[in-house]
Amino acid sequence: MKKRLFLQTSLAFAALTSLGHVHAQTAIKFQLDWRFEGPAALFLLPAAKGYFRDVGLNVTIDSGNGSGGTVTRVASGTYDMGFADMAALMEFHANNPDTPNKPVAVMMVYNNTPAAVLALKKSGISKPADLSGKKLGAPVFDAGRKAFPIFEKANNVGNVNWTSMDPPLRETMLVRGDIDAITGFSFTSLLNLEARGVKAEDVVIMPYADYGVKLYGNAIIASPKLIQENPEAVRAFLRAFAKGAKEVMANPAAGIETVKARDGIINVGLETRRLQLAINSVIASPDARREGFGKVDPARLALMASQVSDAFGTKTRIDAGAVWNGSLLPTAAELNVLPPAR
Repeated sequence: MKKRLFLQTSLAFAALTSLGHVHAQTAIKFQLDWRFEGPAALFLLPAAKGYFRDVGLNVTIDSGNGSGGTVTRVASGTYDMGFADMAALMEFHANNPDTPNKPVAVMMVYNNTPAAVLALKKSGISKPADLSGKKLGAPVFDAGRKAFPIFEKANNVGNVNWTSMDPPLRETMLVRGDIDAITGFSFTSLLNLEARGVKAEDVVIMPYADYGVKLYGNAIIASPKLIQENPEAVRAFLRAFAKGAKEVMANPAAGIETVKARDGIINVGLETRRLQLAINSVIASPDARREGFGKVDPARLALMASQVSDAFGTKTRIDAGAVWNGSLLPTAAELNVLPPAR
């Protein structure tokens, strides 16, 4: 009887192992790039539905305060994985060449940077050339502002004067007329302008991706220590994430419910729109459909590394091969998550 029970237990364990499950839950501390807003649903839904748990992971997800902070905290070991802007990751690598445990990107989520220039139609600005000689505003650490030299060069813009402010004042100063245009994430600044009484049709948006600047945006990053010691945990995380992301993109409203569960005071309608804008503009973009969700084009990544090195004035040149590891990505079938083209 004891022998039969032992055999049954062993066979059950073997079956679980063959299905890709692990016996003990592996703890993964994950930090977002920003607050619990619409796009956070991509991570919160698979957590809420138990997809991470189903592949043997105990994932905790915390809000962030900017990509730079997320990269630093993964490098320090405070977090195992995170969600951060590829340019911020590149900058960290190039400015900290001797720092051990520099995070690497393991899955591309925002195939295009959300960075854009925004202006009010009444200003007379309708195209990049109109920005020459104008006063632009953004926080000094804003991704769009830091990458603006690339946009400037691609569109022959010159003589721009910058005004710095804290993030909450950016759109307010544009509405007041203190500045002529701003840089920011398109799906964030547009909604912030609307919250200040501006109609969407009165806003000019110039997404970097539509004006010759093909920078990658946010990616899932991981600690090299985790990749080396437990690559299966990273693979499992990416599989579960892709499964959840597919559901979020198919039904954004359901995804937002998981965000509300983490932050009860969010504006559900606003965050649903923010998520949908992010999906349309940077996740399921034409570039993402061409390259494949989660993946990068090596030539494009190398060009971005060169452009960021120049625009950010990094201490050393960025090595594109050092910031990306695509060997842990799920199968092509598992990465087939993008909604039908609109």
